[in-house]
Amino acid sequence: MFFNELQSDAGEPREPYKDYVKWMQTRNLDSLRDKSKEADEFFRRTGITFNVYSEEKADERLIPFDQVPRIISAKEWTRLSKGIEQRVIALNAFLHDIYHDQEILKAGRLPQSLIANNEAFLPQMMGVEPAGGVYTHIVGVDLVRTGKNDFYVLEDNARTPSGVSYMLENRETMLHMFPELFSNINVASISDYPRNLRRSLSRCAPAACKGQPVIAVLTPGIHNSAYYEHAFLADQMGVELVEGHDLRVVDGRVTMRTTRGYTPIDVIYRRVDDEFLDPLNFNPDSMLGVPGIFDIYRAGGITIANAPGTGISDDKALYSYMPDIIEFYTGASPLLNNVPTWRCSEPDSLAHVLDNLEELVVKEVHGSGGYGMLVGPAASKAEIAAFRDKLKANPAGYIAQPTLALSTVPILTEAGLAPRHVDLRPFVLVSPNGVDITPGGLTRVAMEEGSLVVNSSQGGGTKDTWILED
Repeated sequence: MFFNELQSDAGEPREPYKDYVKWMQTRNLDSLRDKSKEADEFFRRTGITFNVYSEEKADERLIPFDQVPRIISAKEWTRLSKGIEQRVIALNAFLHDIYHDQEILKAGRLPQSLIANNEAFLPQMMGVEPAGGVYTHIVGVDLVRTGKNDFYVLEDNARTPSGVSYMLENRETMLHMFPELFSNINVASISDYPRNLRRSLSRCAPAACKGQPVIAVLTPGIHNSAYYEHAFLADQMGVELVEGHDLRVVDGRVTMRTTRGYTPIDVIYRRVDDEFLDPLNFNPDSMLGVPGIFDIYRAGGITIANAPGTGISDDKALYSYMPDIIEFYTGASPLLNNVPTWRCSEPDSLAHVLDNLEELVVKEVHGSGGYGMLVGPAASKAEIAAFRDKLKANPAGYIAQPTLALSTVPILTEAGLAPRHVDLRPFVLVSPNGVDITPGGLTRVAMEEGSLVVNSSQGGGTKDTWILED
């Protein structure tokens, strides 16, 4: 049985949805379908697309947008926000520790092998002190709901979390199509996110910064799946969008090419993975990064957001230790639940997973975007057999979790409203001044009936997320 966020078992609208349902009952379904076409046209004109990669090619697509909002009460959001803040603070403390004294390893709360054998751990970051002590400047925490008061963290995204542009454009689209809704329902605004992002990044400027910090967004280029978002955020913040070939190291500073020559940059919001950030320190074949940028970073000449090496906190094997990590660094029990997780690197866990593949969700430890995973209940016998071989060949590369009964929110279909499963990615900004959580986030929705996979790369869509204000 799935928790229906819109209505109770008796068919009555739940409290957060009551005003919306009243409005909905005055609408004609045909007019709402016309609004959906209007939204698609808006996204097409604006160029809000993403790339889906296959072995043959990369296809540029629109992300399906559904006009029925996902609505969360102020009380629910307050509880979620406290849990998210606790988690992000613990992650940042963990990253500082793991790249300095490694007290959590000395205390035996994490196995040494989890760090030593982890490809996301960056030995070059040992002893490096980022400006303001911040590693995770921008974080996306994926949440799922299974009951009225039951929320789980599905995973943490602290490397280069994406999706915030869709959150903002979804709201802009809803404001354009249904302005009367926002007059009648007190929905928390998210429009100040770009301004907050710029302010948060500015507060993390390095010691070498003199005066107002100069910020730039570093993109791999137009062929990246999230290029639209890179350009959107640079434009919204009023900063430059740059590629690696636009930058060079001059006199101990990272500088960008301008019409007035090369100008020093203080903060780079990078959307380039660690491996490709600096060909002198990491992958020598990289054409995306800047030779020598990591040396300038270590010397305190520039801030890189998020810090190199934060990818280890995205590791799905590390995720299973998050309750211990939170307790170790905050001295308190986690406010948000983890999903029970089997680490396939452990023989007993691997045996359990192999015996129950048909019932479990299996994920690559370093996977993302819904790629490289198995949803047992929806998989064919052939897919399960193939995954069984993958697990036996590389057990340490996978974790497994139970198939959660994700909550549902309705989408508008040709036949009317129909329930679909959703998750939520709130976006968090971290600076020396504290933690700022945008009220809402990106709700991702499985557009296919019965599907539990919400990733846009796997056919999922998005919704506007409303946080009600008291």
